[in-house]
Amino acid sequence: MTSTTVAEARRAPLRPRSARLVAGLVVSLVALTVALLASVAIGSALLPLDVVLRAFTDPDGSATHMTVTVARVNRTMLGLLVGTALGVAGGLMQALTRNPLAEPGILGVNAGAGFAIALGVTLLGATRIDQYLPLAFAGAVAAAVLVYATAGGARGTNSPLRLTLVGVALGAVLTGLSRTLALIDPQTFDRMRFWGAGTIADRPEGTVAAIAPAIAMGLVVAALCARPLNAIALGDDTARAVGIRLGLTRAGVMIAVTLLCGAATAAAGPLVFVGLMMPHAVRWLTGPDWPWILAYSAVLSPALLLAADIVGRLIVIPAELQVGVVMPLIGAPVLVMLVRGRRARAL
Repeated sequence: MTSTTVAEARRAPLRPRSARLVAGLVVSLVALTVALLASVAIGSALLPLDVVLRAFTDPDGSATHMTVTVARVNRTMLGLLVGTALGVAGGLMQALTRNPLAEPGILGVNAGAGFAIALGVTLLGATRIDQYLPLAFAGAVAAAVLVYATAGGARGTNSPLRLTLVGVALGAVLTGLSRTLALIDPQTFDRMRFWGAGTIADRPEGTVAAIAPAIAMGLVVAALCARPLNAIALGDDTARAVGIRLGLTRAGVMIAVTLLCGAATAAAGPLVFVGLMMPHAVRWLTGPDWPWILAYSAVLSPALLLAADIVGRLIVIPAELQVGVVMPLIGAPVLVMLVRGRRARAL
């Protein structure tokens, strides 16, 4: 048997799996499309479908049409960006820490964003969401840099265990400081409570445009880091043996997580379970193949977030529940089911 025949024989078993993964990704894109359309069509103000369609085909400038074409579209686009960012960030964190139940906040990024906003409200008198955006992003970046430096990034000793321990410790400290500021100044808590609950509703004009560049850069860095993560998952020694530059890859993951999670948290507040549950769930379809895990997470995470947001619009009509409140109600039972599953224990 020639070397060419051997190579073809080795590739042959991979073709059905690749075709299955591509087909699954197409189905996931269809699910995301349905979620996007439903998010635009469904709201706490129940509008007939023909009214929603006319808002796009024959707008008359009425408040009803503006609700559909401006408020709902902006909300849907923000959900798409935030969901994608948190899903990919969660996958990167699980790969970096080799922990299938890790989530973006493990680096203290969410806590850093929240603490920066608490300081901004207390010291600078920030009152608007558009003022929160730069504060939250700066806090997220500062927290990630501090975690990386404290864990020994400059000396190349930033192991997954070090990053996890330092991130959890710093997150606890920053969360405690934020709550202390809120207790000292009740007005601070009142201004932050809607952001702190986690929501994609009623964001100021320009929020989507403000976070889109950071999320786009984060996704590019994540794509560059995806393939080396497969080798890193096998252990540091194996990764070095195949030529993976561990320090560079881990720094890239840190940068991507900071950009993605920082921008998402700045816009929507601390949202849990999206980055925790979805990368863990898609392993049932992809196996431990990080490029595919990240691709599926980027598509299915916004679909999950938008579905939770739709539930929040309908469950207490005419009021709404923030998506940050609904997400744990949906995510916790599903995550418990996944963790208890036989296949999950093998991943």
